[in-house]
Amino acid sequence: MEHTNNTMFRTLFLMALVSTIVVVTQGRGHHKSEYGRHMTAQNVTYDGKSLFINGRRELLFSGSIHYPRSTPDMWPVLLDNARRGGINVIQTYVFWNAHEPIQGQFNFEGNYDLVKFIKLVQEFGMFVTLRVGPFIQAEWNHGGLPYWLREVPDIIFRSDNEPYKQHMQAFVTKIVQMMKDEKLFAPQGGPIILAQIENEYNHIQLAYEEKGVSYVQWAANMAVALNVGVPWVMCKQRDAPDPVINACNGRHCGDTFSGPNKPYKPAIWTENWTAQYRVHGDPPSQRSAEDIAFSIARFFSKGGNLVNYYMYHGGTNFGRTSSAFTTTRYYDEAPLDEYGLQREPKWSHLRDVHKAVLLSRRAILGGDPNVEKLNEFHEIRTFEKLGTNLCAAFITNNHTTDAATINFRGTNYFLPPHSISVLPDCKTLVYNTQSIVSQHNSRNYERSPIANNFQWEMFNEAIPTTKKMDVYQNIPAELYSLLKDTTDYAWYTTSFELAPEDLPIKPGVLPILRIMSLGHTMVAFVNGDLVGTAHGTHEEKSFDFQRPVQLRVGTNYISILAGTVGLPDSGAYMEHRYAGPKSISIIALNTGTRDITTNMWGHRVGLRGEGMKVFSDEGSLKAKWKPLSPVPRPLSWYRTRFVTPEGTGPVAIRMTGMGKGMMWINGKNIGRHWMNFLSPLGKPTQSEFHIPRSFLNPQDNLLVIFEEEPLAPVQVEILNVNRDTICSFIAENDPPNVNSWVSRRGNFHPIVPYIGPQASLMCAPGKKIMTVEFASFGNPSGYCGEYILGTCNAVATKQIVEQECLGKETCSVALNRVMFNQNGADPCPEILVKTLAIQVRCS
Repeated sequence: MEHTNNTMFRTLFLMALVSTIVVVTQGRGHHKSEYGRHMTAQNVTYDGKSLFINGRRELLFSGSIHYPRSTPDMWPVLLDNARRGGINVIQTYVFWNAHEPIQGQFNFEGNYDLVKFIKLVQEFGMFVTLRVGPFIQAEWNHGGLPYWLREVPDIIFRSDNEPYKQHMQAFVTKIVQMMKDEKLFAPQGGPIILAQIENEYNHIQLAYEEKGVSYVQWAANMAVALNVGVPWVMCKQRDAPDPVINACNGRHCGDTFSGPNKPYKPAIWTENWTAQYRVHGDPPSQRSAEDIAFSIARFFSKGGNLVNYYMYHGGTNFGRTSSAFTTTRYYDEAPLDEYGLQREPKWSHLRDVHKAVLLSRRAILGGDPNVEKLNEFHEIRTFEKLGTNLCAAFITNNHTTDAATINFRGTNYFLPPHSISVLPDCKTLVYNTQSIVSQHNSRNYERSPIANNFQWEMFNEAIPTTKKMDVYQNIPAELYSLLKDTTDYAWYTTSFELAPEDLPIKPGVLPILRIMSLGHTMVAFVNGDLVGTAHGTHEEKSFDFQRPVQLRVGTNYISILAGTVGLPDSGAYMEHRYAGPKSISIIALNTGTRDITTNMWGHRVGLRGEGMKVFSDEGSLKAKWKPLSPVPRPLSWYRTRFVTPEGTGPVAIRMTGMGKGMMWINGKNIGRHWMNFLSPLGKPTQSEFHIPRSFLNPQDNLLVIFEEEPLAPVQVEILNVNRDTICSFIAENDPPNVNSWVSRRGNFHPIVPYIGPQASLMCAPGKKIMTVEFASFGNPSGYCGEYILGTCNAVATKQIVEQECLGKETCSVALNRVMFNQNGADPCPEILVKTLAIQVRCS
């Protein structure tokens, strides 16, 4: 009977869980047309407490998803996952250099189709914050500013400078007019409720002195004069002029934000960093779901109105779009990973904090705030309207290591370290930020059984001498201005004469080639032979290259392939950044050091293979491909064909054994690889690279790799990607799932008969639980994908979990000792609080 009742309770709980998600996020796995809304005109205003949308106060949970960092076929899935995660606003930048790469020539096609993306957000029933910028930083090439802007005479970026203001205003006006023409602002019936001008300008404002102050005023006035009908914001801009709202960026704006600069402006958090973007050479970056949830509860408990996750989905810096030294993968540790898959428990734990705050919505927006500071670490914040049942409480334990039991209105509440408990009725604990009761998962990279039958061919770049170069000048040209952001690569060549008396006589002594470079990378050759490679770092772009070289009597040729790894994206005076070889000399000659910096240099922009477009089907026919050489050569192009991997899920390529270069799939550049730039842990910062399904043909595909180092792609492999390993790790003293309650018209009540901790599992849509890989009730340990048994384990656990979960898309198992201890005896009574760990495989 006990088991039967628990089964019934679990069934009711799952029904409540799914129905609650439908209420909050309008349906799981439904086609957008079922819940899409074409909004009527809605006024957007604000006061010191909140934004008003059509006269109604709102609490807003926003997520950054950048349209160029994914493909249009991914957008519906990303937006649906965001919506189901409790997100009701999508924030995106506008990417000026993507839309106007050549002055006066605009591109709004493919994954640059801004209008299509915003309309799709509206179809999914969410609002939009449009960060027009047009400087955006965003770890995007040149901070979003097009390269041609650098060549405008007398320009100074982001200052009270007429040439810059003229071009900035023209682009901002174009974007705003485009939105108006498509009726995308809220007063027109569109989803855009906020717009942003500029970006984190306080960081550099002092560098421009009074020109910085006047620029801020000009930018705000220019934006407001465009009459978009929605509020404008400036992030990290303490002196944002009225009526522009100053907003916070950071990890804990509930405590670090000094607040709006006027009492009639709401508290808005434009960037809550869900992890840290990665640059080449970085170790893994993490930010726990618990810490993010704490920051969310803290912000709303202190009167915050809108919080935005930067990023909710980071995506991919395709091609050459990443900023200097930034990886191709962007914010993979966000709630939705690079492939758009739910990263658990981050996705669901944040979904649950949204629900907990929404259960408190009426009290937050309609009650009077009060704070009771108990001591240095503990406080209770309430929103209450006396004489009514309107009351919500946020109990905070801000101690980083010690748990606490806090008495509130006659009831004791246990709080783990650094946690907040949410009580939507000032009585019932529905959520604690440190207690994860939602599921976990593990990402799997699985070698495709059909896509890896490679037949590699190669094509080598010729090493140029001084003959037939495109440009000649006395000294090496500055690299940025030479490339004009059209490629990563440029050749520098020179020659010089040596007499017998110039060369060292002593055996084993060789001259040294020394190159002082302003960055970013370099491959050096002497007389056609590889001498070595060198590079700077994100923190220090410049470097000093010194290598012994074999020189000869007569003419010697120096050939340098200099490279960039993205343009800078931040800081003052970006128009005055430089890269490339600065001085070149031969030292340790018998006749002393010979400076060849002013020796007359030939220049050529780009690689021969780039010019031929050997990465495309048509272009690859122009090259003379041959079988792989037993001894790989530097600067080689590699070509193969492969079968489209089975299934419909995400696909990746693992670049094991490669050095540095780029990859193309069917002519589309999927980004830079840099496998030999190792982190302090001795591993590449990124090894797997996303191949969007839309880049693949139905059956046969062309893969082309450019590799700078003398390495061959013999270990490269095509992978399927999934998060089909899902887990739960729940203790008996954890709170119930927040979806056990609802609040309707001020009536807060449970919707399930069983209120208690439960292990809940949910496969991705269309998949079911096929295998229970681990199950233990007792004291198991580890993490999803690597659980291990402890000293205590109820032997019936796996059988119970299999009975409840196998063949189902969702299941739930209550933490009920009677059910697990089927013979009636507790095998380990000394363990007072037991834990249930489950790991299953969906398929």
